[in-house]
Amino acid sequence: MRIILVEELERKLDSFDADERTQALSALLENVQAGQVILPEAETAVNLHCHTFCSYNTYGYSPSKFAWLARKDGLAVAGVVDFDVLDALEEFLAAGRRLNLKACAGLETRVFVPEFSTRVINSPGEPGISYQMGVGFPKAKLEGEAAQFLLNLRKTAQQRNRDLMRRVNEYLRPVELDYERDVLVLTPSGNATERHVCLAYARKAKEVFNDDALSEFWVEKMGPEAESVELPEGTDLLNMIRARTMKRGGAGYVAPDKGSFPLMADFNRFVFGAGGIPTMTWLDGLSEGEQALEELVEVAVSAGAAAINFIPHRNYTPGVKDQKLENLYDVVELAEQLGLPTVVGTEMNSPGQKFVDDFNSEELSPVSGVFLKGAYIVYAHSVLQQAAGLGYMSEWAENNFSCVAEKNEFFERLGRSLEVENEGVLGEFGEDATPEQILNKVGNSL
Repeated sequence: MRIILVEELERKLDSFDADERTQALSALLENVQAGQVILPEAETAVNLHCHTFCSYNTYGYSPSKFAWLARKDGLAVAGVVDFDVLDALEEFLAAGRRLNLKACAGLETRVFVPEFSTRVINSPGEPGISYQMGVGFPKAKLEGEAAQFLLNLRKTAQQRNRDLMRRVNEYLRPVELDYERDVLVLTPSGNATERHVCLAYARKAKEVFNDDALSEFWVEKMGPEAESVELPEGTDLLNMIRARTMKRGGAGYVAPDKGSFPLMADFNRFVFGAGGIPTMTWLDGLSEGEQALEELVEVAVSAGAAAINFIPHRNYTPGVKDQKLENLYDVVELAEQLGLPTVVGTEMNSPGQKFVDDFNSEELSPVSGVFLKGAYIVYAHSVLQQAAGLGYMSEWAENNFSCVAEKNEFFERLGRSLEVENEGVLGEFGEDATPEQILNKVGNSL
């Protein structure tokens, strides 16, 4: 009975009802306190790049669900990242505190990089367009220009989806979507993504056609490869819809221009002003843009980037030493030389992606220590910025460290040694505090 109860509560963690999620987490914690569920000590694995259902999570995970599973799995640090919004931040950080989980939150979007306007970077088939992140945001409720910038990200993304849907509707007719009725109902906070739209098309087609006609429809629209996909909404079908209607060459695709997304520098200024760490992203080093590694990193840093994100599973094949893996080692080495903290995770916004990377694998073990260090830095920034405004990008940090290596060492030590239950002591410090005083206070509170 206990196992069934826990599984039922875990399912409720993904409810669109926030009160139900809160109650489910409370009940799970009661099971922990009663000794019916044992949570392990934190180990060394991390995932700071998990999308939640506030944008799109392929498993439907809410912020609370990811926090719970991260704690159950013994992650040293966990972080959420959603597209164009900070909707998951407050719930995830609150759940982290309740679960004694070192937690942080960020967002991801796409930006335009003028210096690479003729070269593909990490958005396939789209020269000059790059994914870009902000990590370690201290709060979701922003003010002034930062609040307006964040609102514009959401509005622009949703308008892009609506325009895309109208073009795809023409191609897939008689399978046509209504954005409010068919798409927005799939997300709890009104932040739909292309993947929600794909799911909505699969479900709408099921409404329009019976089984035999459904298969014929998808073969007609997607090609003969659709004969073998699982209906009505299998992974291969959803990927096929996205690839053949929404990506380059698809019926609904319109190539972005420099006005379609914010400039990298403007986005980085927004992240900085909101208290986060501007973060460039890396795909696998195979594109023309990423092959110009040093130039790309120099441009990103000049535009304000202070960290770099990796999705490790995209950079290696287990048991294989290939160009992608060598590229990963090269960019990690460069990041270390420049003092750029690393942010890593598995995304979980596409079927088949792992909950956490295998950092003990032969391929990742040489860089796993670097990834753990980066996670501690981001966590320490997050809590110190929240409590006292003394984060990684702050004027205080600029004034108290002679170089980035010294700053990284402090934030790593703080992130490694600080216990979640003692985060409150950081609120005692102000601009006149020294790094040594902070570390001593944290040491004394252990």
